[in-house]
Amino acid sequence: MVHERPTPPKPRSPTPNNQRTIPNPRRDNGGGGNGGRGGGNGGGGNQPFNNQPIEPSPWLNADKPNPDVTASFVEYLRWMRSPDSEYKDATKVQLLQMAEEKANYSIRLTQLTKRTKLIATETFQVKCPWRMRVGGHRGPESILLPAFDALGMPYIPSSTLRGVARNQAIREIMAKDGVDWRQAEKQIAPYFGSLDTNNESDRACKVVFLDAYPLPNQPTGGLAMDMANNIWKWDGDSPKYEPNPNPFLCLQDVTFLIGLRLASGCQDAAVLNQVKSWLSTGLQSGIGSQINTGYGELIRAGLSQRSDFFQVEFTLEGQLIHGRQKFKNVLQPFQKDAQGQFRIDRQGKLKADTAPDAEVRPVAFKSMLRYWFRSFALGVLAPEEAKIWEAKIFGAINPQKRGWLMVRISQGRVTQPEPRPNDRGRNDDCGEQEGVLGLYYSSEAPQDKKATLKQLAKNLTWLMFHLGGIGQGARRPCYSRENRQAAPWWRGATLIPESDDSLWKLPSNPQEFQQLFQKQLREFYAALVQLGAEFNYKSLKTVGTVGSDRWTEAIDTNCRIVVCAGNPDFGKPCALAVLHSEGLKIRGDYDPDLCGKVGRPPIKPSPVWIADLDEYQVVTVFGATQNPRAKYLEELRRTAGQNYVQIFPL
Repeated sequence: MVHERPTPPKPRSPTPNNQRTIPNPRRDNGGGGNGGRGGGNGGGGNQPFNNQPIEPSPWLNADKPNPDVTASFVEYLRWMRSPDSEYKDATKVQLLQMAEEKANYSIRLTQLTKRTKLIATETFQVKCPWRMRVGGHRGPESILLPAFDALGMPYIPSSTLRGVARNQAIREIMAKDGVDWRQAEKQIAPYFGSLDTNNESDRACKVVFLDAYPLPNQPTGGLAMDMANNIWKWDGDSPKYEPNPNPFLCLQDVTFLIGLRLASGCQDAAVLNQVKSWLSTGLQSGIGSQINTGYGELIRAGLSQRSDFFQVEFTLEGQLIHGRQKFKNVLQPFQKDAQGQFRIDRQGKLKADTAPDAEVRPVAFKSMLRYWFRSFALGVLAPEEAKIWEAKIFGAINPQKRGWLMVRISQGRVTQPEPRPNDRGRNDDCGEQEGVLGLYYSSEAPQDKKATLKQLAKNLTWLMFHLGGIGQGARRPCYSRENRQAAPWWRGATLIPESDDSLWKLPSNPQEFQQLFQKQLREFYAALVQLGAEFNYKSLKTVGTVGSDRWTEAIDTNCRIVVCAGNPDFGKPCALAVLHSEGLKIRGDYDPDLCGKVGRPPIKPSPVWIADLDEYQVVTVFGATQNPRAKYLEELRRTAGQNYVQIFPL
């Protein structure tokens, strides 16, 4: 689930304290006591020092609080400043990072887990191998917060645990006895109670669920910053590129203590054991939001883990997958030059001093699978139909659907962080991540469609690995910028399957790859038809209007996918070297209608994807029927010669 940013309120008058200018200490010795650092007492001058804006503060006024390390995140919210500044997002991130780095809840969590052990007759631990989002209520500035108890400690409410156990019981009975949801509810009344039963003893739940708290082995109880970014959204009948980063708090790599006991008046240990079994299984399936994207899995030691229907080990080289931008020093959040002056961007705003936080995120893989599914579906289905099938398979917020496909990553790790220049001014090895991508059926997947869903997902995954990368720079293969002496030293992303399975073995030349690619694509189309979509892939759609500066990211009549080989140039594979060649530039700079545009809005993603498969490259060009994309393909054909083969349209 991704939450939109709130609409910024109109500026107040007079100017708030936290937007006042910095006084010039050389000319003005009166007024503000702290020169603007506190964000409230910076008055006394009307012009900023060297025309610089004031450094914003996350605090409400100049009397900056210094919360005790045992104070919960609620204490930070008490002092959060007024949300009327253009820097509100940066200071929101600063506040979240402060709470994450400075808090220490160990003493309180020790008391709470000790209390659980004294009250419960049955306890067990469950481990979250990645992240979880339980709660999800909105706080100030629309911050998505996890569930907090009355004192601000992160926890799983007992009502959530009861709901997990109850839903798992219903689903197991439905599968075992072949009954519907309502009939299964009647069968679990002896365990969870029901007001609709005629048996007086089954009116109340037989088991007491206790609130579950993290073990005190992490100071913050696993409280950690996270980021959601809804990069693509539907705008009428076409997808629209509109990044919307939204920082929030979740729980990460945390172990919970679960406590249960029989309710008064019940002495049946079998009831407690059965509910405990349902709860353990339900927790392992996942709780909270975004279960299908790897969140919320809670594993109990000794229980067999849920099995996937398809998996592949991978390596990612290049700019990597990032979870968020993290302040290098949370107390000095903006860049300064050698003279201690703030660095200013082209819009006259302060530059945040952040570094990307590399993380192997299953949500990135699910998003990329979704992207390529949408692109292929738009080529053969009407936009409304494509939208419906995308929601069925991958889930949606409106209409609310969980989706049939679940994506998880196991053994994910960063093996080589994104490099920085060494003492000789040269770059080290490129960044590297690895892990095992696993695809699972969600609880919503229809039993009679699972085999077909497996075929579709398997072929879609193969296409994803051979059409581009993932994470930052996904549209370009990993390549070095060492010759330019400009950061980042490595650009692009190369996604590599690490498997001996025959599925991942590639032919040695473009002509044979053409046959393999078209076979995988036909099987993908066939699976989508078997699921219930109606279309003929030989009769492609035309999506939107194509012009020199306009295209839709759909694999339709205007799209071309080619495979080519040629000599590399300055460390760039042939297809990328041609894309960056001088003849395709405008006034010495990259053409935004060919290479995309970053920086000032509107941001424009490149219509060209390039995947480097060592012996050759796969190039996807959207809107290829119009220049400058058509000109690029002509130049690529001329350069590659006989090693240029079109593989789409079929």
